[in-house]
Amino acid sequence: MQKLFEENLLAITGLQLVKSEFVIKGQRFDTLAYDMESKSFIIIEYKRERNFSVVDQGISYLNIMLENKAEFIVEYNEANQQNLRRSDIDWSQSMVIFVSPSFTDFQKQASNFKDLPIELWELKRYEQDIIVINPIKKSKAAPSIKQVQQRANSAIANVTQEIKVYTEEDHLQSKSEQIKELYEAYKIAILNLADAINLVPKKLYISFEKENRIITDIVVQSQELKLYINTQNCTFSDLKNLGVLMTDKTKWGRGYYQISIRNTNDLEYIMSLVKQAI
Repeated sequence: MQKLFEENLLAITGLQLVKSEFVIKGQRFDTLAYDMESKSFIIIEYKRERNFSVVDQGISYLNIMLENKAEFIVEYNEANQQNLRRSDIDWSQSMVIFVSPSFTDFQKQASNFKDLPIELWELKRYEQDIIVINPIKKSKAAPSIKQVQQRANSAIANVTQEIKVYTEEDHLQSKSEQIKELYEAYKIAILNLADAINLVPKKLYISFEKENRIITDIVVQSQELKLYINTQNCTFSDLKNLGVLMTDKTKWGRGYYQISIRNTNDLEYIMSLVKQAI
């Protein structure tokens, strides 16, 4: 599993490989990766046995990372000949991903907290070397880890204090009902464009991804939505000239087309633009 993942890491996960078998403080991480979009480190662990605690191990790994930030930056800089600084990293979006052929119901339930930065991915191998990777989604009714924090150990408290898993609710909080309804209309329209489009809330935006590739992002503002279409790998055309191609050095400055949205008048046409990025 590890060899398969590391040789195809960017295609499978959209992440950049930093180090295989990264050792720090006597602890070995199978794969250390970097998320170029969220500017955060991701630890990937591969498991064949079914008797390990995903929460205990995941929290332990994240705690080690937060206590040894400089070593992670040095490893990245040496591996990529870069000059990444501590302030360049968004430590709040750090995460651990466990990859296994299967997880027990107990493991799935133990990690089913909406704000726990631990993900479970099941990997299935079929005939003709077909590989299917299925991230296990947390339930819509998943509780907050803060609800059990009184009986949580200090490592969990340290991690949850510094790392935050973002949700749709974070982006919609304090927004007007009109903006919430506008967002819901565009969200549903985007998800209906194709099968297997996933909604992934990030720190500054809500991302819509297919096969780990970003299609479009939505920034929910107080008076409007900012929709960013990923035009990097497609032939893009907007005959109505509704938006503008971002050319600055912001997150969306590498080939994203920005459209400001205040109503649903052009929803169908805007969906035709988004579909070009699929």
